[in-house]
Amino acid sequence: MSIKTNLIGRLRNTSLPTSHALMPLFEAIVNSIHSIEECSEDMTEGRIAVEILRLQQINLDLNDQTETKEKIIGFKITDNGIGFNDNNMKSFETLDSDYKVDKGCRGIGRLLWLKAFNRVEINSSYLDTELKNRAFSFDAKYGVKKIDSSSPQKQRLTSVELQEFDDKFRLASPKTLETISNSILEHCLWYFVREGGAPEITIKDGNATIHLDDLYESYMHDSAQIDRINIGDNEFVITHIKFRASSAKNHVLSFCAANRLVKEEPLTNKIPGLHGKISDDKGDFVYSCYIGSQYLDKKVRSERIGFNIEENSIEGLFKGQDLSFKEIRKAIYPKIQEQLEDSLKANIEAGRERLFKFVAEKAPRYRPIINRMTEAELVVDSNISDNDLDLYLHKQLTALEREILKKGHSLLTPEHGEKPSEYISRIQEYLSDVSDMKKSDLADYLCHRKVVIDLFEKALEKDSSGKYVTEDIIHELIMPMGEDSNTAEPVDCNLWLLDERLSFHDYLASDKTLKSMPITGSTETKEPDICSLNYYDTPLLMSERDTAPLASIVVVEI
Repeated sequence: MSIKTNLIGRLRNTSLPTSHALMPLFEAIVNSIHSIEECSEDMTEGRIAVEILRLQQINLDLNDQTETKEKIIGFKITDNGIGFNDNNMKSFETLDSDYKVDKGCRGIGRLLWLKAFNRVEINSSYLDTELKNRAFSFDAKYGVKKIDSSSPQKQRLTSVELQEFDDKFRLASPKTLETISNSILEHCLWYFVREGGAPEITIKDGNATIHLDDLYESYMHDSAQIDRINIGDNEFVITHIKFRASSAKNHVLSFCAANRLVKEEPLTNKIPGLHGKISDDKGDFVYSCYIGSQYLDKKVRSERIGFNIEENSIEGLFKGQDLSFKEIRKAIYPKIQEQLEDSLKANIEAGRERLFKFVAEKAPRYRPIINRMTEAELVVDSNISDNDLDLYLHKQLTALEREILKKGHSLLTPEHGEKPSEYISRIQEYLSDVSDMKKSDLADYLCHRKVVIDLFEKALEKDSSGKYVTEDIIHELIMPMGEDSNTAEPVDCNLWLLDERLSFHDYLASDKTLKSMPITGSTETKEPDICSLNYYDTPLLMSERDTAPLASIVVVEI
């Protein structure tokens, strides 16, 4: 099959989000690593040089000594690997080639080049009984096109120049030498961690150069630890890495395929105590977990920007052998917890203390649910704000209430074959749960009253100028103005500030005209502050006294 025949169609059907703007560069670098592996098992002999190509502009101000960074127009990757010999050239001209499939190659790396760059130029000197040279260009319009090259190199050397960086990818790409170098290291980290290491890789931007070996050493807090685990019928390799706290990274779980980083997700708060800084006897560090397996290699999408894996597994009749991300995490998290056990102890203790202190001093309404939370749920970030902690505990309370409600619906009927003693035990357990929830409701109600009373007392004080607040503020605390019992939310009404009995009414109006009240039949437009009607079988006036003849009515004017 000619590469030219289907190239444009394949490019159209190849996905590359702008968030992965450097993926073509990563692919070129990994190709160089593989090329070096083909001609030598000793990685220390390998050399890869990455040059950032920028638009050159002449600075006409001779007095201006500042160095400005122009926009990136491409990258040049040079290596001393095996080069574009006949086998590699044949593979390059074959779309979706399975050549080097054992290394996880999908044969579409060159397509990603043309998604972000308009043209690629390749010049390769390779050994074939003698040193030979091959040079060609590669673009969407002409495919592979031979070009004249300079005289062959005196040594084996291949350069891949990614040219004419597409604007939408260029704007989304990292732009400095430091950020580009960091991105390359993160993507190719496995090659540095593995036994045998990686070839020497340098990143050059003008006169500045970064050696990835040095960057790797500056990041590493400790040597990587390897773990293995079986999930279903699949073996997963877990690489535990501790980065120095100064590396500005976050705790992450990284899913890898074919020794490349594909998907990252945060680990913060997913493992009890794993938040903020964690420490060991060497100091503070940031944790990263890299996982790989043949299963992930098979499930990675061709563009290597995601996996064909469901978030949750399919239950029931149609459940297959495929793993979900949820199942993978469930197996991996305990391994992470085991690896970091000693480092997490201080955070776990501080998190528990933060939660218990908040409940004891500021939110006693949550006390009844603490004994029903798991050990993991009791651990929070010790630096969490009161608002966020309140929301977190409210979420736990709501979940327990929902569970109790579900239990209540199933409690009315004994289960098939259930003994009377078991049924009674189930009822007692349910009543115990309900009792705890009611304690929480009562504590919440008392806290609410305390806050309202404090606000009410504050509103009755004079301000710095010796004046009292307006009537409206007092009125709104008791009941929202312009509302009646059909529109006002019960939680907004604090009628108990005046009289507990006002809470029991058939109709209530606040700052509404007598004419608008359905209970009066009046045409008056006067507006009582609060009007309440309560009747039983026959209308009655309520009295403060027990003696029958002397009835009284309480009128409140704010």
